[in-house]
Amino acid sequence: MNRRRWLFAAGSAVTAGRVRGSNERVNVGLIGCGGRGRFVAGLMKKTPKVEFTAVADVYLANAERAREWAGPEAKAYQDFRRLLEHKELDAVLVATPDHWHALATIFACHAGKHVYVEKPLAHNVREGRAMVDAAHRANRLVQAGTQQRSAEHFREVSEIIRSGQLGAVHFVRIWNYFNLSPDGIGRAADGEPPADLDWDMYCGAAPKVPYNPLRHLGTYRYFWDYSGGMITDYGTHRFDTVHQIMGVDSPRTVSASGGRFALRDAGEVPDVLQVTYEYAGFVLSYEMCMISGHGLGGRSAGMRYYNAHGPLDRPHGIAFYGTNGALFCDRIGYEIFPDLKKGSSTDFRMERRAKNTVDATPLHAANFIDAIRGLKPLASPVDIGHCSTTVPHLGNIAFKTGRKLVWNAQKEEIENDREASRLLSRQARAPWQLPVL
Repeated sequence: MNRRRWLFAAGSAVTAGRVRGSNERVNVGLIGCGGRGRFVAGLMKKTPKVEFTAVADVYLANAERAREWAGPEAKAYQDFRRLLEHKELDAVLVATPDHWHALATIFACHAGKHVYVEKPLAHNVREGRAMVDAAHRANRLVQAGTQQRSAEHFREVSEIIRSGQLGAVHFVRIWNYFNLSPDGIGRAADGEPPADLDWDMYCGAAPKVPYNPLRHLGTYRYFWDYSGGMITDYGTHRFDTVHQIMGVDSPRTVSASGGRFALRDAGEVPDVLQVTYEYAGFVLSYEMCMISGHGLGGRSAGMRYYNAHGPLDRPHGIAFYGTNGALFCDRIGYEIFPDLKKGSSTDFRMERRAKNTVDATPLHAANFIDAIRGLKPLASPVDIGHCSTTVPHLGNIAFKTGRKLVWNAQKEEIENDREASRLLSRQARAPWQLPVL
């Protein structure tokens, strides 16, 4: 019996789980025990009666660190499938590198576990669809880790725009800027993997290549084998927020330009990327730049800005341009800059407003536990996460092909472009192909 069939046979006897109340314990497993995984797990554990009873990571050193944090009764594994054999587990948190999100989530759903999976939802569009289908088949809750969905100030922004206060909005801009020049992530020689790292399993569905430390841990997102670069990392959050605020779920056309112009390192993804998306009624421009930290530029006295590192930069955000003014927002706040009335130098079309808040990750993690207990609906269910993650994938496909793409969201197909359509998935390395359900 091969490994895929073994996993599915092992999970077939798992029951759907019991209905929970707020006073019952929720047992969670952690798959992917790096810094992000341990951080979000720590937030979940702050919810009463939540325990992490098993952890898994192909890099056993990370798994052991997580086990020490979780407590003496927790079990640590190098192969996450062993973790999924724990019948008392109610849910798992998947915080692996991006290229493992799909299989870990699908296997967990089939094993009867609810899933919180970090963004981006999947390495490619077809993987994301398979995750949605698996969640529905298994009747499991799958929360995408797009925590901005749990932020109250973005719901306020949505109300401001949908109520017409900002006027008609036909142009939206997203930017992700940071300065890695000139050396980027640097270079490192290939070598032998650490003794406690299962490098073959780490590569998973990606091609098996010699071990290089830059392809592991904090810099894996600079390689196409494991990620889509910054547009799928930082960008996914902002696309999801634009969808939430504008009430849309997919673009109609996508075109892109960019390149690797300045960074002298081992990375593969572009250091400058601009993508234009045409939605019904508005145009969205996405900008990513790794060689400057200034993004939109401009600040207001007393405001705090997400991930700003100095007194002048404004590296991340979203701008909505309405006929009455512009609204700039990021993860921890928003500002409205009113337009003047025509012919006036002092009379504005709307009021100036500004608000600061805090990162909503703690609320998002708690929402997942509340949903398991039947207390609240998921803030970011897998269907929504899939739509939002598809957008940056299409941006990368447009960049790689150099062509304007026409996206059929209902069929999840690129129209009349076979070469581009092939990039909606990839040939996965055996035995890590997507299972046929």
